[in-house]
Amino acid sequence: MGKKYDGTAQALLLVAALALSGCATGGPYQINLMPAPDVYGEDALDPFADADLVEEPDAGVLYATLREPATEGEREHYYRNARGQVLRLGVADIELGAGDITWEEARRISLLKNRTEDYPLRVASVQEFGILDRTITAFTDPVLVPEDLRGPARRFAEAVNKELRRSKRKDVYVYVHGYKVVFENPILVAAELWHFLGYQGAFVAFSWPATPSRWAYVGDTDTAAWSARGFRYFLQYLAEETEVERIHIVGYSAGTRMVSRTLEQLALLHHEKTEDEIRGNVRIGHVMLVGSDVDRQLFGGYILDGLLRVPEHLTIYISEKDKALGFARWLHGRERLGQTWAQGTLSPAAIDFLYRADRLALVNVTEAEGAASGNGHAYFRSSPWASSDILVALMHDLSPAQRGLVRSEDAPTWTFPADYIERLRAAIAEVDPGLGPPQPQFKSSSL
Repeated sequence: MGKKYDGTAQALLLVAALALSGCATGGPYQINLMPAPDVYGEDALDPFADADLVEEPDAGVLYATLREPATEGEREHYYRNARGQVLRLGVADIELGAGDITWEEARRISLLKNRTEDYPLRVASVQEFGILDRTITAFTDPVLVPEDLRGPARRFAEAVNKELRRSKRKDVYVYVHGYKVVFENPILVAAELWHFLGYQGAFVAFSWPATPSRWAYVGDTDTAAWSARGFRYFLQYLAEETEVERIHIVGYSAGTRMVSRTLEQLALLHHEKTEDEIRGNVRIGHVMLVGSDVDRQLFGGYILDGLLRVPEHLTIYISEKDKALGFARWLHGRERLGQTWAQGTLSPAAIDFLYRADRLALVNVTEAEGAASGNGHAYFRSSPWASSDILVALMHDLSPAQRGLVRSEDAPTWTFPADYIERLRAAIAEVDPGLGPPQPQFKSSSL
């Protein structure tokens, strides 16, 4: 490692690595299919009722990455766990199980509430389109600059537009991962989320160069902040060069550092414009920050810089059972954005602001079913209630109250009542009656 530490320091770093390892949502190169969101079921709501299920191969999951490409003989598949000089675009094919599961079997398995076995997801193949031209700078190695500068951007935009044209929703969803994962991880999580969105819109996995090592926490959080510039260029590209109506972002753990910093940068770049003008330019709809490992006071500074003027809605999911963030707080000596707060921690002015901020919602998942699984950090996949809330907000634009959440009596937060799923299903049935019990449907490829 290049440095020597005494026994105490080594022990502390090991504990930190173990506590924070929850940001890795699966082992290298494959993850097991997440539990079905409770809002869906064989005899309940069907996320695939509105999907345009055509008999042709799945288009795959689109990706954008700031990683360097892997070379033959390296341990990493496809891309290295190192910072690249440019943003690369492409598409990945996904396999469920042994790769021989039909679409109807995949639909049935994914909605099962009590699965008796694991169903691994893996990346079967990757096809890179090339470099996004607007990320080429004066510091870029000339060897990397392609002859057809605009080709990759056009090809990726065509792939996005193809998905948007077949969908009722003309939105792009972007998933941003946490620390300690390889290139494939965000692609697999994006595949899950898109599946449970009924394949509406287009979905993109944004893979920043995290490192799959328990010792990489400090370096990865720095890299997440470094990645904000590339992410900003990517969002601007989507808004300007595709047919997208709105861009929704789900950021997780250390990845929320990149997301929040990017939103602040966009706010500063557009500070002279009105909110309507900003949103007309950047087209950012929902932003979901889950298990956010951002310094709470730093995020407050982002808000003062105008962050809330950029997205239409910002939802911050918090939990008092998130052990990973509890240790991050100890390590940094600062409260993390994704944590709940003790009575008296926030100033009266801050609490009043949170009550009045109509485009900002704080959702406390502490009482949500499955939120404490593992170390309580990856609840957006492990909790069938938390995943239901995120997906329904993205798909139907329902407010926390419309989704069945309840206002806390003593804090500017929303909580999950005991009858949350019944409330949520009733709300969806009212706004979209077409999502009834599933009928037999056919599609030639799985997930």
